[in-house]
Amino acid sequence: MPLPLYLLAMAVFAMGTSEFMLAGLLPDIASDVDVTVATAGVLTSAFALGMILGAPLVAASARNWPRRPALLGFVLAFAAAHALGAVTTSFPVLFATRVVAALANAGFLAVALTAAASLVPADRKGRALAVLLSGTTVATIAGVPGGAVLGTALGWRSTFWAVAALCLPAALGILKGIPAGRDEDEATGRPALRAELGRLARPRLILVMLLGALVNAATFGSLTFLGPVVTDSAGLGELWISVALVLFGAGSSVGVTVAGRLSDRSPGPVIAIAGPLLLVGWLALAVLADEPAALLTLVFVQGALSFALGGTLITRVLYEAAGAPTMAGAYATAALNVGAAVGPVVSAATLGTGAGALGPLWTSGLLVAVALLIALPLRTVITAGRHTEVLR
Repeated sequence: MPLPLYLLAMAVFAMGTSEFMLAGLLPDIASDVDVTVATAGVLTSAFALGMILGAPLVAASARNWPRRPALLGFVLAFAAAHALGAVTTSFPVLFATRVVAALANAGFLAVALTAAASLVPADRKGRALAVLLSGTTVATIAGVPGGAVLGTALGWRSTFWAVAALCLPAALGILKGIPAGRDEDEATGRPALRAELGRLARPRLILVMLLGALVNAATFGSLTFLGPVVTDSAGLGELWISVALVLFGAGSSVGVTVAGRLSDRSPGPVIAIAGPLLLVGWLALAVLADEPAALLTLVFVQGALSFALGGTLITRVLYEAAGAPTMAGAYATAALNVGAAVGPVVSAATLGTGAGALGPLWTSGLLVAVALLIALPLRTVITAGRHTEVLR
């Protein structure tokens, strides 16, 4: 894999850390800026909404920019938003910085996903995507727990400063590692924006985006509320929440790596095997959550299966949107973040029911079951054409 891919992954690491780090910082933020915890929680929704809306809008606006200045601009805007967020005492300003950061993140991912696919041969998009997404998995393994520890020790503002600082070497790497000029496919033969948007009318693209969103909704629906499962259901101390998050992140790294090697040429078996196993895993986790050893083991397994299946489906989005070279990454980003936004909302509604802390786990199982009911009868449709039309 070319070096620029790893430089892009470094930026994805910083952005992934920011996206997930607020879960452990909300009480301190609320106290510091004089709002309720529920109000502070809107910061998470603002980021997710910015990602969903920002991916297609920012990608469309930046489609005529050369990739290096686009990527560099998004990274620097992301860093600036966090620097401002670290010094403000106004909640509306902090809210605005999260929206700006989300838009920059969405734009970066939309361009980076397309750039990553263009840096490798057409039949290695899955492996390139695995390298890029490794930034997110490393964020869940190290960035998010590390941010929680830093926030506890030095205050939530220090975490914002740390994310801003992480963007600087990533920006330097982009400046040195991404070609300065336009790629040949950027300069000539690029389809009009209307033609690229027209790809959304393809039923196969809509299908794989829907499946990717459902699987990601299941993933983040449970990951967001993993803390109460660890402390309430398993009866472990708060320190074990970080342990569980690290295990999930380690599993996701394994899943992305394995899927990256299989999703280009054998997406069908990945979907057919990982999908049912993921469903069984969520149900098993809901049943066995009061057993600490089983809980921690299954958290690792679910991280691996979730990202193996989700990564494969997002790779399929890139293949199916191959005729939309500047918008393909935006479609993939939007699908991921629709799931990341919807999953926690649906899961949160179950916390007040009789299922209690286990409600999100049952919900994740239901979401995966819906995805399987849609996918399995259409598996050949989802994976068709990967060596011909979609690679052109």
